[in-house]
Amino acid sequence: MSDRLLAGRAAVVVGGSRGIGAAVATLLARCGAGVVVNGREPAAVEATVAGILGAGGRAVAHAGSAADEAVAAELIACCEREFGAVDTLVNCAGAAEPSGSSILSVTADEFRDLIDVHLGTVFATCRAAAPKMVARGRGTIVNTSSFAFLGDYGGTGYPAGKGAVNGLTMAIAAELAEHGIRANVVCPGAKTRLSTGAEYERHIAALRARGLLDEVSAQGALDAAPPEYAAPIYAYLVSDLASKISGQTFIAAGGFVGRFERPSPTLIGYRDHHDSPPWSVDEIAAMLA
Repeated sequence: MSDRLLAGRAAVVVGGSRGIGAAVATLLARCGAGVVVNGREPAAVEATVAGILGAGGRAVAHAGSAADEAVAAELIACCEREFGAVDTLVNCAGAAEPSGSSILSVTADEFRDLIDVHLGTVFATCRAAAPKMVARGRGTIVNTSSFAFLGDYGGTGYPAGKGAVNGLTMAIAAELAEHGIRANVVCPGAKTRLSTGAEYERHIAALRARGLLDEVSAQGALDAAPPEYAAPIYAYLVSDLASKISGQTFIAAGGFVGRFERPSPTLIGYRDHHDSPPWSVDEIAAMLA
């Protein structure tokens, strides 16, 4: 990849202080972009920025919860002040489900907090960035989801939030296409602080024992590649190399790169409501059995 792929561009990386977000922020800077690095812990944000600057890149720190609308707006304003505009928004913020959480045990506050971290952050930052991008007639957004939206990894607020991120991103891609703005989703797999440690290992073992995860998926979860393996697809999607790609959901997990096909309905039965009565329950049962 050319180290000038993103020369002259400016990006905000939310959740960019650790793990996948830090790897993405570092790679975007290496490709020539000026990067605003965001995270909740100031020391972690500053450490990532220091690493970028030490490698000759351009970056500034802006700590705070991007689910807060004021923080989200200031992130975009900071990018404009420091680098002249905001070309790219990448959302990588995430928080783990409470240990052992399920619909049988999660509290309403825990669920709301998880939705806020994942969906709330994406909404607030996209809402702040979109008008700026529309005014310039260009922009790229990449939001981070997870395989967990399928429900295979258990939990409640985490899969719900990530599934909602998918839907919101698809809507943004459709709505802003006429303005020259692209939006995509990445479902990454990587070894981070959320996917390491004895508690995480017990969680994966329990999912395997309950039959939620097959052996291959369980082993992949326990032996994930470093975040640097997930970062390149983000850099690709925000670059002009992906100028025709929008409204898609990709997978980047170690050496595996894939794509979730867009859901489409399968015809099971049809009748014209103008001249036919509603389906009976018995008819529905016969079709769906």
